[in-house]
Amino acid sequence: MKKAIALLFALLLALGSALPLAGYLLARRLLGTAAPVSPASSQAQASSLEPGSLGGLAPSGGTDQQVLLRDQDSGQDLTLSMRDYLIGAVASEMPVSWPDEALKAQAVASHSYILYCRDHRADAEGPWLTVDPARRQGCLTDPVLRSYWGTAYAENYARLSALIDQVAGAVLYYDGAPAGASYFAISNGQTEASENVWDAPLPYLTAVDSSSDRQADGYEVTVQLSAQQVSAALASALGIQTAGIDPSAWFGAASYTPSGYVASLPVCGQMVEGTRLRAALGLRSACFSIQLQGNDFSITTRGYGHGVGMSQWGARAMAQQGSSWQEILAHYFPGTVIREE
Repeated sequence: MKKAIALLFALLLALGSALPLAGYLLARRLLGTAAPVSPASSQAQASSLEPGSLGGLAPSGGTDQQVLLRDQDSGQDLTLSMRDYLIGAVASEMPVSWPDEALKAQAVASHSYILYCRDHRADAEGPWLTVDPARRQGCLTDPVLRSYWGTAYAENYARLSALIDQVAGAVLYYDGAPAGASYFAISNGQTEASENVWDAPLPYLTAVDSSSDRQADGYEVTVQLSAQQVSAALASALGIQTAGIDPSAWFGAASYTPSGYVASLPVCGQMVEGTRLRAALGLRSACFSIQLQGNDFSITTRGYGHGVGMSQWGARAMAQQGSSWQEILAHYFPGTVIREE
């Protein structure tokens, strides 16, 4: 029972760290793209803010444009101003106690990312992004923020909204359109190129150094899964049957991407991409190693998330070392430019 709970917990963590850019890149590849639309925006003074203004007060211009989201839990669509979306998005991605410049970098990445999603959705009238506020994924609505922050709500809201208003008009652009500025928690020490995760190469989503991530909390995690659990996961997620094969022969030698993530490995005689096996087993990262120990598999991961774009722990480390939000974004999204809309 404990092992089953551990597997479920690992799966939930892995799902929680995955951004939906993969789905948009897949839709782009299969369905084509919508023409980009340049957003309008403006800045507001922090002194004009009041706690509890989500869905209410917002400055004029781009940050009060309407963002259409789909609530994964309820299946209902909800509309927020861009400013309210950014507050909820940053709150879902980083602790409000993190350095100012890291939080501002996250806000600009979130702004750019949601505009990219808008421009690349399959249905021009449909939601821009699917989020799950109840599980604190993608964007937090005001009721969730009140529950999450508790008695610190007013203080946290004032801090975060003031920081976001300092970068309210900033959007990352590449080749004349908002960039799909994806982000994740922790790399293995280097970020991953987008084509190694989503089969869609984007010039600004390439491998860059993020070696400070090796000091992040939870950088390396080992889980134990029974052979029965692994067999069930392989059959359910990948259609791979292990019957008649000794567990010691289930996994072969892995090949790796230049960034050190598993590119592929033999699984019961079938070649499987590292990202697919990561999803099947609910692993925190595609940088993993698997060893059979008795009747259990010991699986060690390094990093947390898909590895593409901005490492949030890396952004935190850069901010602590004195980097500005502009420098953080330039490092993790090379070739992009910041436009003040």
